[in-house]
Parts: sequence; structure tokens; C-alpha cells
Amino acid sequence: MSAFLTLPASPVGEVTAVVGPRLLAGLAAGPGLREHRTLWPAPRRLHQAELIGLLDAVTVHGRGGAGFPFARKVRAAVESGKRRTVVINASEGEPASAKDSSLLVAAPHIVLDGAQAVAQALGADAVHVVVGHDRRAARLALDDALAERDADRSEQLPHVRVHVTRSVFIGGQERAVIELLEGRENLPVVSWAPTAIAGLRGRPTLLSNAETYAQVATLLALGPAGYGELGTPAEPGTTLLTVAGDGPHGVVLEVPFGVGLGSVLEYCGYAGDSPLLLGGYHGTWVPPGYAPHLPVSRHELAAAGLTLGAGVVLPLEAGTCPISVTAGVTGYLASASAGRCGPCRNGLPALAQAVAALADGAGRAATRRVEELAGVLPGRGACAHPDGSVRLVASMLTAFPDEVRAHEAGTCTALAPAAAAPATSRHRARHG
Repeated sequence: MSAFLTLPASPVGEVTAVVGPRLLAGLAAGPGLREHRTLWPAPRRLHQAELIGLLDAVTVHGRGGAGFPFARKVRAAVESGKRRTVVINASEGEPASAKDSSLLVAAPHIVLDGAQAVAQALGADAVHVVVGHDRRAARLALDDALAERDADRSEQLPHVRVHVTRSVFIGGQERAVIELLEGRENLPVVSWAPTAIAGLRGRPTLLSNAETYAQVATLLALGPAGYGELGTPAEPGTTLLTVAGDGPHGVVLEVPFGVGLGSVLEYCGYAGDSPLLLGGYHGTWVPPGYAPHLPVSRHELAAAGLTLGAGVVLPLEAGTCPISVTAGVTGYLASASAGRCGPCRNGLPALAQAVAALADGAGRAATRRVEELAGVLPGRGACAHPDGSVRLVASMLTAFPDEVRAHEAGTCTALAPAAAAPATSRHRARHG
């Protein structure tokens, strides 16, 4: 195999995964177990205290979007004293992300190594893997990897069950995943207890995404010092990014923390100062010219009011209107809600209509309506879907004030007249 792997990991189009320093280091050799073991040793058995000690020495933040420290989940599960379960969440409901799918296709055994080490340390009797219904290549690669492990007694995991999501976008939310595993509708429900305390059938459940388990595997193999050789002292290690993943030709690459975001864009063939949506459809807009000054860093991005989310980077191509794109994405988010609470059933459709009206030049009244809804929707939903949707829209208002004012006046400065209709219609066709 080459240093590139093109696969249909995205529901929108093809994605090219690029060989990386760790998680994607074996891409050129192939995804097989034998090839994997030439790079990474089989994980050794750890006691609970050893696992927690390693995770405390180098903080591994979850790569599913929230960035929650994995050590806290493990400690909470251990302190419960109950029998535990491990869940690999590779559902990847975010249409613009392909990193977990690419990881399962290119290097499934690094994910399984991490899950195996955690399951053994916690005495878990089962490992559940959740794959998106629209990620067929990932499911096939996972089946092959599990068959290889079954054929080698020294590599066998605890009992593994594979599940396929039944809903879009929100089907990967942790409580929606628990609902799926318990045989109910794959939609979020209200719960006040973290899954690490009360998850599947009330058991403590270590539920994290595929990349998180892969990061744990590399930490256990390299040790804290080796793991910290890449990245920064505050944020050691690497992270996977999906660039332009909601288009026909996305790129998945592995970069050390601290690398400049502008360099990432230029490597993928985009202008380093492009405006971009960072973190995915629940993410935040970055104005033009800001990206070259931003590092790939959860801490530093958060300090700037931005989020890396699930590692999604969506640059806008020249001649694309960010207001129209936001309208298309907000409409998609409204259609993808569970519809189980007021903010999702009524608030998000109203927000989508208001942003669409602004994009269509409905005047200052449209902006006031957007601001009104953005002020009342957060914190009221059964899950974080309304909050994430509002985050996207609010960041549009602050990142593109001149463009907002132009749309209020019925014009658009981002689009040349000939490009306006095709650019807007393409996006609305994709998400509508």
C-alpha cells in the first residue's frame, strides 16, 4: 500500500487518509494484525491502578468532541465497585468527520488494542463497538479485524458485539448509543448520571470514540515520556483531523498538537487564511485571516472562544457565502433532531427558518429573530443538540458581521453574482 489510502469513509464522498506518525503509521503496510504487530506490541495486562496512573501522567482527552479526560471516566467506573462494560463509539454521526471511519479501515487493531487493555484492566466482560449505518467500509474492516483476532487465541478480546446506528447525526450521542445497545430507539434521552457511573443496563460504561482508544493504546505502548515526544508540554501527543470532510474529496491526517492550523490548510491545498468552520456542524466559524495565527490546540482554541470538536476543519472555498452555508447546515441540524423536546421540536426549525430568511435578504428583522432564538434555546434541551446548533449560528454573527449586514440589505459581498446561485444551491441540496 502507499502512504495514501482513498476510501468511501464519508457519507458525502471519498476521503484520503494520509500516513501519520502514530495512529496512521501503519497505513502503508496495511490493516492486518501481523503487519500491525510489527509496529505495536500486544498490550500487556494492567491493574486498575496502573492504568489510572498512566492516564494521570499524560492526560488523554476524549476525541469525540467534548474533550473529556479519559482518566476521569476510568476512575469513576472503578470507584463505583460495579461490573463494567467498554463501548467503542465509532458511529461518527457528524457528516463532516471521517477520522474514526478511516482509522477503522486503515488501522483497526490500534483501536482494538486500546479497548482490550482497558477492558482487561477493569475486568469488563464485554466490548461493544458502534458503527455508523452509513460507514460500510468501516464495518467491513472491523469484521475482518475481529476475525483475525478470533483466529489467534493470544489476541482474543472479551466478548465483542458490533452494533449499527439507526439514526443520523445524534445517533452517536452517548445516551443515544446506550439506548441503541439496550434495544430501544437510537435517540438521546435525559439522564443526570454520566455513562461512566450508570450506562448500559445501569453498569459503569467506558464509552469513548475510536480515536480515544487508539490514543490510549499508543500511550500504553510508548509510556508517558515517549507519548510526550510529540505535541506540546501542555498537550502531548497527536490528533486526527478531517479537512473538507463534507465535500467530495476530504482528507484525514494525523498531526501533533501545536501545529499551525494554517499549515494544515495549506498542506491540504487550501489558502491558509481561508474562513473556516472549526469543530464540525456544532462548531464555530473562524473569520478569514485568523487561521494562520491559531494552533491545533484544544486549550488555546477554547481560550479564543473556538472549539476543535471532533477534529473537523471545513474551509470555505472562494466565492462561497458563509451565511448561506450556515443556513444550509442549520436546516440539516433541525431535520436531524430527535424532536423529543421543545427546543428540538420547535426551536431548531424556527432557528433554521430565521437563518434562511437572513441568507435570503429578509432584513434586520431576520437578524433580530436569529439573536432572539440564540438567546433562549441553549440549556433547555434533553441533549446538547440545540446548544451545538446555536453555537454554530452565534459564531456566524460574530465572525462575519459585515456579511450579516450585507444580507440584511439584500446583498452578498462573499459571492460574485455568477457564483451565488450554484454555491447556495449545492449546499442546500446536500443538507436539505
